Formats: sequence, C-alpha cells, structure tokens
Amino acid sequence: MKKIKSFSFQGVKGAYSELAGKKLYPEASSLPCATFEEMFEQVRKSRVDAAMVPIENSLAGRVADTQRLIPESNLKITSEYFLEINHNLMSIKGADISDIKRVHSHEQGIAQCRNKIIDLNKEMIVEADTAGSAKMVSDLNNKEDAAIASELAAEIYNLKILKKNFQDSSHNVTRFLVMQRELIKIDINSSQILTTLVFNVRSIPAALYKCLGGFASNGVNITKLESYVHPQGFDVAQFYIDFEGHPDNPSVKLALEEMKFFCKHLKILGVYEKSNFRKK
Repeated sequence: MKKIKSFSFQGVKGAYSELAGKKLYPEASSLPCATFEEMFEQVRKSRVDAAMVPIENSLAGRVADTQRLIPESNLKITSEYFLEINHNLMSIKGADISDIKRVHSHEQGIAQCRNKIIDLNKEMIVEADTAGSAKMVSDLNNKEDAAIASELAAEIYNLKILKKNFQDSSHNVTRFLVMQRELIKIDINSSQILTTLVFNVRSIPAALYKCLGGFASNGVNITKLESYVHPQGFDVAQFYIDFEGHPDNPSVKLALEEMKFFCKHLKILGVYEKSNFRKK
C-alpha cells in the first residue's frame, strides 16, 4: 500500500476531519476544501493522495451529503477510521457562559449537543462546519457568540474553551472513510475485511429480500444496510451496504452472483480492512 503523504478534507483548519486525518497519518499534509465535491476533486486530480470522508456518527446518524456523493465520486474506499468526538463550547477570551446568546456549529455538532444547548437556553445556529464556526466566532469578536468545535480549532483561532466534553453522550464516535483513486490489494482469506457497495433493485416483488437472500444462504454477515433516494427520483431507491469478506472469497462471490439477478445496478465502492476500533 502506497504511503499517504497528503489528504483533503471538507472544512477549514481545525475541523474534526483534519483531526482524524492527522491521527491516522501524523506526517501527512492536509488540504482544507470548501465543499465535499472539491475534497473528492483534489484526489481525482492527484493533488492529494486521499480524502477523509465522514460517513456516520453514533449520535446523529449518517452524514447524508457524503453518502449521496460517494457513489459518483469515482474514488475507492481503502480504509476506515473511528474518531472519538469531544466537542467543546468556546468563545472569545474574556467571555463567560452567561454572556453567550448564540451557539454556532455544523448541523451534526448542534445535533450532538442539542440537550446541553437547550439546558443553557441559548439560540442554535447551523453553520457549514464546526471549525468554520470557531473561525467565525473569532472574527466576530463578540462575547454573545460561541461555537461548538474541536480543541484544535480553539487553539488555531485563539478561543477560550468554556466547557469541554459538551456533547450529550459520552459515547460520541464518527466513522470516517479514507478514499483514494484505486483499490488496494488485500488478502482475500483475511477475516478482517469489509466490502462496501451500492445497488439498485429491479422493480419486482420482494426484490430487496431476494437480493439479500444470498448473503444469508452463504453465511456472509451484513454489518450495515441503508437506503436513500436516488438522484433519478423518489421512486428509485439506492441501497448502501457493508458486509464482511472479500468479493473474490468463494462464499461472497456466490452471494454477489445471486444478488445480481435482482439488481439493475451494482457497484463496489471499497474493499478494506476493518478498524481495530470495532474490537472494543
């Protein structure tokens, strides 16, 4: 596997995506991007080696934007990483919680701290990202505005942390996918492999049931299954699935062959090793 020397992420410096990338690849350089589309484009154009893609959070659920964009990104999932999120409520130096009237953050940050914000009786304002909220609060230089962001963001934008571990639950974890231009080679017999794919079913009765039947009959464990509306319209559902095993493993191969009879479209997005975090 080629060493990752650089990665792109959505947001500004201090974003949780950058923090995840730095923990996974401490020596790599990071490239902030205004949008998820730009983040993927930087990888496609070989300006960076990989993208750090938030896919789901244990409290707030899936990150809808990335799950919608991943299938058409023309990139492949090569790894996963779980980051334990510790949100911080922060404002400018000299501010106290009693001064705060408005709390800014990404919709996920707001969702993960909603009860704490309600308890403090503060207005919630959704922004583009967490670190961007910290930067904005720093630029506003107003004691009435606070942000929910990482400790790294507080350090970068010279803000005072008013409350650490501000999230509603102590178990707050975001799963990231590392996406590159090509799949990596991996031992098909390893028991620690995940495969991710998307598929559309044919318009026949019990199509989804029949698609998934091959996984049960061949002993292949599905770890994640989600549906979302396809860009073609509300009557076209696209399914996202993670399962254990390599596509070339005999039992997986049989399951996929059976699946294809009932699918209009099937696309493998990644074959990669499970994170050690799953063993906790």
